[in-house]
Amino acid sequence: MPIPEAQLERWSHQGAVTTAKQTHESIRNALNQYEWPRGVNFEVYLQGSYKNDTNIRGDSDVDVVAQLNSTFSSNLTEDQKRAFGFTKAGYGWQEFRADVLEALRGYYSYSQVQEGRKSIKVTTPCLRADDDVCIQRREYAQPPRSHDNFVEGMTFYVPGEDRWVINYPKLHYDNGVKKHQATNSLYKPTVRLFKNARTYLIDRGDPKDLAPSYFLECLIYNVPNVHYNGGFQDIFCNVVNWLLKADLDRLVCQNDQLKLFGTQPEQWSNDKAKRFLQSMVNLWKNWM
Repeated sequence: MPIPEAQLERWSHQGAVTTAKQTHESIRNALNQYEWPRGVNFEVYLQGSYKNDTNIRGDSDVDVVAQLNSTFSSNLTEDQKRAFGFTKAGYGWQEFRADVLEALRGYYSYSQVQEGRKSIKVTTPCLRADDDVCIQRREYAQPPRSHDNFVEGMTFYVPGEDRWVINYPKLHYDNGVKKHQATNSLYKPTVRLFKNARTYLIDRGDPKDLAPSYFLECLIYNVPNVHYNGGFQDIFCNVVNWLLKADLDRLVCQNDQLKLFGTQPEQWSNDKAKRFLQSMVNLWKNWM
């Protein structure tokens, strides 16, 4: 029998949001109380499921971004940088990360702030946060039209892998809002529905790494708006059926800047996505 409408409706509900707001405020307070070098300009904002209203019950760590804006990286050539009057910064990602780490350890405690592979992890009795420390990334059209005409992203270095990661959390959020409005406010509940369906299967033995939340949200983002109609049973079938026929290699992340599938660590594999979709088909057909 198919999954009941009532079950899908329950899966579409959002999880608690109070913790995310408190965590964001706590991290921001910690950084604002630090004595920063003169001229350093930064911002602190949420990203991930809590920011995008796609969090479900059981989501734990809150994703926070500390972004340096007085220094940025870009795709400009050296000649283009000189033409715009840009000069090499003396305070960059490495110095900013060191100051953020010191600020957080001074505000909380050394034992509650640990360095992870990509982020700084803050764990206290009251909050759990992954803090991405980054600098602003600017993507200019080529040839660039002006110094302030660019797509804003963020970037940070992964020392153990000797590479820079580029992402666009603000674009991800903006595009999600537009998608939600264009689907009669059904996009975000649909994302939560599929995240809960995935968690249901994980609790029954499916691999935990089959469909990470970010990839799953981006996957569903690609489904055309026309398929978000009717009840949740209709939407479930519409989404799965469209994705089963889609050319996965053409799908993009919700930021519309990066490909969803590929061989990079920040991309998903076709095989895992196909296995996830098949698991959704099996769940629909074999609901108890």
